[in-house]
Amino acid sequence: MIHSSAVIAGNSIIEKGAIIGANVRIGPFCHIQSNVEIGEGTIVLSHGVINGHTRIGRDNFIDRFCSLGEINQDLKYRNEPTRLEIGHRNQIGQKATFHRGTVQGSGVTTIGDDNIFLNQVHIGHDCVVGNAVEIGLGGVLAGHVEVDNQVCLGKLAAVHQFCILGRACEVLAGSCVVQDVPPFVLAEGNRCRPIEVNEAALLRWVEDPHLRLIIRQLYQRMYHCAEPIEDVREEIAHQQQEYSMLVCFEHFFARSKRGIIR
Repeated sequence: MIHSSAVIAGNSIIEKGAIIGANVRIGPFCHIQSNVEIGEGTIVLSHGVINGHTRIGRDNFIDRFCSLGEINQDLKYRNEPTRLEIGHRNQIGQKATFHRGTVQGSGVTTIGDDNIFLNQVHIGHDCVVGNAVEIGLGGVLAGHVEVDNQVCLGKLAAVHQFCILGRACEVLAGSCVVQDVPPFVLAEGNRCRPIEVNEAALLRWVEDPHLRLIIRQLYQRMYHCAEPIEDVREEIAHQQQEYSMLVCFEHFFARSKRGIIR
C-alpha cells in the first residue's frame, strides 16, 4: 500500500505488500521489499535497499546506498522471519548497513529515536540502540550489543558482541570495546580503558550540580578507589531514592555480564 502523497522515483522498485506512508520520498534506484513499512515523512535517497521484516518510523532521513534489514551475518541464520525496527527522526548516513535479528537472540534489531549515524555505520543483529545516540564514521556494533540513551561512539570505533554501552558514555575514535562501559564514562583505546568522567555529557544531560558531583564520586569509587562493584551498587541504590536518573547505573550493572572496562 502506497499513500497517495508519497513521491517515488519511477525507476525504484516497490514490491507488492510494502507499506509506504504519507509524504514519504523515495529516490531513484531504490528497492523496497514486500515486508517493509516506512512511516510518514521519511526520506530515502537513491540506491537504498530495504528488505526483510523491517519497520521504519516517522521523519527519518536515509542517505544514499544504505542497506537496511539485511540478512544477518550469523552462520546459524536460516532465513527465519526476524525483524529490524527503527524509530523516529533518525539520520542515517551513506552506506549504512543494519541487520535483522536472529531467533537465537531477541529476534529483532531495535533502533530508537533521534539518533545520528554517520556514513558507513554497521549495526549487527539483535542490537538494541536507544535514543539520542551518535555513532561516527565507520562505527561498528557486533551482534547483541546494547547501546543506552545518549551514548557517543567515535569514528572507526568497534564494539564486541554482547557488550553494553551505558547511558551517556563516550568511546573515542578508533577504540575497540571488549567489556561493558559504565554510564557517563569517557573511554579510549584498544582494548578500551576508562579515561575520566564524560564531563561534556554531564553538562549536557544532567542539570542538577549536586547530581553531577555524585556521578563524579561514583567514578572515583569504581576506578581510583577500586572499591568492589557491589559496594558501589549499594551506594547507587541509596542515592537513587532521591535522584531517579541514577537508575541508569543500576540498570547497567544488572545487565552487565562481560565485566566493566578497567
